[in-house]
Amino acid sequence: MAKIKFTLFSLKDAVFAFGPIALLLLAIVVSAYYLVDPAPGRTLDFSAGQENSAYEIFAKQYSEELAKNQIALRVHQSQGSQENLEKITDLESNIDIGFVQSGSTNQLDAEARGLISLGSLFYEPIWIFYRSKKEWTSFEELRGKRINVGPDGFGVRRLFRQLLSVNSMEESEVQLQQDENTPATVAFIEGKLDALVMSSAPDSLLIQMLLQTPGVRLFDFAQAEAYTRRFPFLSHVILPRGIVDIGKNIPARDYHLISPTATLVAHESLHPALISLFLQAAKKIHGGANWLSRQGEFPSDRYTEIAVEKQAEKFYKSGPPFLQRYLSFWMSNFLERMWVVLLAFGALALPLSKIIPPLYVWRIRSRIYRWYGQLRSVEHAIDEANVKQRKQIAQDQMKKLDEIEARVNQLSIPLSYAEELYGLRSHINFVRQRVEVCL
Repeated sequence: MAKIKFTLFSLKDAVFAFGPIALLLLAIVVSAYYLVDPAPGRTLDFSAGQENSAYEIFAKQYSEELAKNQIALRVHQSQGSQENLEKITDLESNIDIGFVQSGSTNQLDAEARGLISLGSLFYEPIWIFYRSKKEWTSFEELRGKRINVGPDGFGVRRLFRQLLSVNSMEESEVQLQQDENTPATVAFIEGKLDALVMSSAPDSLLIQMLLQTPGVRLFDFAQAEAYTRRFPFLSHVILPRGIVDIGKNIPARDYHLISPTATLVAHESLHPALISLFLQAAKKIHGGANWLSRQGEFPSDRYTEIAVEKQAEKFYKSGPPFLQRYLSFWMSNFLERMWVVLLAFGALALPLSKIIPPLYVWRIRSRIYRWYGQLRSVEHAIDEANVKQRKQIAQDQMKKLDEIEARVNQLSIPLSYAEELYGLRSHINFVRQRVEVCL
């Protein structure tokens, strides 16, 4: 056991040699972790839409996707795009991101508010449902009708007013109501309204229900292409024949629709690492084919009047960041944020690797060399003693030598330093011989 003991690496000495420097480097890394480009928050607030709306349904899907990366996304209901814009702009509302319909603002206003776009996500057609024995072919048919356009927060009224203007009509020429979609739909079914104007993805339960309700017609925008030329934020989309129910052939023909797009909008203070994470989630949620878009059409950096953030542009050109393709979000984010610190750490580690081994050697040998001071004090005491006191002093120094030798014999050092230990023991014997001469 003794042989094993003396051949083992001295962990205690290594800790004392390496420990202070390692703690210093660790303190630097930890400080940099919190001070250099802080990590993204683990809780975010998302402003969606009304209960059971397409906005709320999609927002909950985003919450599920982000939860896979240990990020909690709290979904808040709202009246729609206009309210979402206000909440994102107002930093005191603590809303980080939300859905905003294209056409709700303009680039200059968005820049002044500090808003950024992560891209467009899906089409939100203008659905005009009506009850009539004959088909409506123009906006003239709406004159004098009772029409619900939803609350101001939806932004539908603003868009509907623009559509009326290009058809040479005034808002006063129709009877507008601004009830929420669910009670308005009930009133429409009961015959208390002549038409409903909505803007929503076809995923909305109300839209799907109305498309299959007997006696309810859908307005066909035969001039859809002309509308998109007048309003660049609109797109011409087609609701294909039979897409709702192929077996029942609903709808019985193709319908031309004009459509804004839902965009993912955030404040410019949103952490850059989260942008890529949201877009990866968007690709899973909106990347497939649906009633109105083809596979891979969304998410997209088109169809948005708000400037697309640079990090988002990189995603659309080359996909997720390199590290996020192979590592977890938090690990890749740590490496991306800390690469400067890690380089500095490597630069420090190289010279320190040359300093620490000598410190370790010095610590081992210092346990031996410090006894030479004791031996020198014994010799000095003998040399300075007068003749009368020399014998007594020699006896005292002999006891001291015995104590030194006993302590030295208890030293535990690695075998590679045994030469220094045995040299010390031989020097103790040498001094002992000098003291014995004086006895």
